Amino acid sequence: MNKRTRNIGIFLVICGATLWGVGGTVAQKLFQDYGIDVDWLVSTRLLLAGVLLLIIQSMKKTSSQVINILKNKKVVIQLLVFGLFGMLAVQYTYMASINLGNAAVATLLQYLAPVMIIIYLLLRKQTILTKQDVITTSLALVGCLFLLTNGSFSQLSVPAPAIVWGVLSGVALAFYTLYAIPLLKQYDSLVIVGWAMIIGGLALSFIHPPWNIAYLSVEAIMYLFFVVVFGTMLAFWFYIESLQYLSAKETSVLGSLEPLSAVLTTVFWLREPFGMYQWIGTACIIGMVLILSMKKKAMEEK
Repeated sequence: MNKRTRNIGIFLVICGATLWGVGGTVAQKLFQDYGIDVDWLVSTRLLLAGVLLLIIQSMKKTSSQVINILKNKKVVIQLLVFGLFGMLAVQYTYMASINLGNAAVATLLQYLAPVMIIIYLLLRKQTILTKQDVITTSLALVGCLFLLTNGSFSQLSVPAPAIVWGVLSGVALAFYTLYAIPLLKQYDSLVIVGWAMIIGGLALSFIHPPWNIAYLSVEAIMYLFFVVVFGTMLAFWFYIESLQYLSAKETSVLGSLEPLSAVLTTVFWLREPFGMYQWIGTACIIGMVLILSMKKKAMEEK
């Protein structure tokens, strides 16, 4: 792989991860300043982004997968489960945590998913406990402790409901990650994610249809456009495309820019207070992600 090709991959993953993180902060802006309903934003975001991803897939050599995936009844059932309990669950819990707290804390809590996967695999006796697992779990716990208390154990830095939704987001992401594996072995990721988004969006539309909104200002429409196109569709597409130019380890490591970008934009753009201990907690959680990424690389090389 030449240097130019590698630089393309690095550019794509940095853009994708950064857009993911900034997208959460922009969603917080919509909740706080424009009174956008969580149900409406999630259903609208999923439906529009899902359609756009499938359009992109239809322009690729494997475009036939967009329709062929619906011809297998077993896969359709798996796709429905993934769309409802994976995609919709991840998106809704994450947005609910942002709405009740802030994008920085919500994103970092969601990144506890790798630790939850480790615990699940240990309970199922599908892996053994290693020193690295102990280190990463300890970093996650210490990071959460500092992040949520800011060093003061008498009060929380964000409301308790925001923490509950954030932890549930981590659980949902863990399920999302594990359940998607067999599907991704059969079909392209854009097909799986695109249809899962549409399924999740349609399900939530029964509660709050995307068309059921009275008025949006020009600024709100611009922010919504960013969340759907840049913070969802392009973010995922760039991240997946980067795997054609970089190793999974490099992509995973650079993907840790998502929580960092969410924290920075939340603090410096939305002016959310963030104490010294919360920065330490952030460093612990991002460190955990980096260690797990390096572990994944080591396993790939064996």
